[in-house]
Amino acid sequence: MYVAIRVRGEVGVKKDIADTMMMLRLNRINHAVLIDDNPSYNGMLVKAKDYITWGEIDQETLSQLIQKRGRIVGGEKITDEYLKENTDYSSVEEFAEAVLQSEIKLEDANIKPVFRLHPPRKGYENTKTSFREGGSLGYRENQITELVNKMV
Repeated sequence: MYVAIRVRGEVGVKKDIADTMMMLRLNRINHAVLIDDNPSYNGMLVKAKDYITWGEIDQETLSQLIQKRGRIVGGEKITDEYLKENTDYSSVEEFAEAVLQSEIKLEDANIKPVFRLHPPRKGYENTKTSFREGGSLGYRENQITELVNKMV
């Protein structure tokens, strides 16, 4: 499972790339979404690579992201009590592991699919070059967890 974060704004974006980011639900800067690893989503990520960054997320980072920045429809924070009442899982860690295993989706538990994050501490590196060239854009592999930790 990937986590994708929008890094750049919408000024000067071509219409087909803007439509792709709308389909990914990345409407604003510093918004993050969870994306399954399949060929159609991979193509969408590659198409929007000049405006987003993405990588594989681990269970610990996902549980931290859900607990601190996840919201229920209506704006309430996610708690263990809410998960016990509305899902088959008793804690955020169990729920995050189930989401990683694709056993359940966030929408099934009435959780908003978009995480609104803070800007990263110490800022982005360079918002116009790829991660491999020392910037912030594109595929990060497992190093996305460092960026998510800076933004939570």
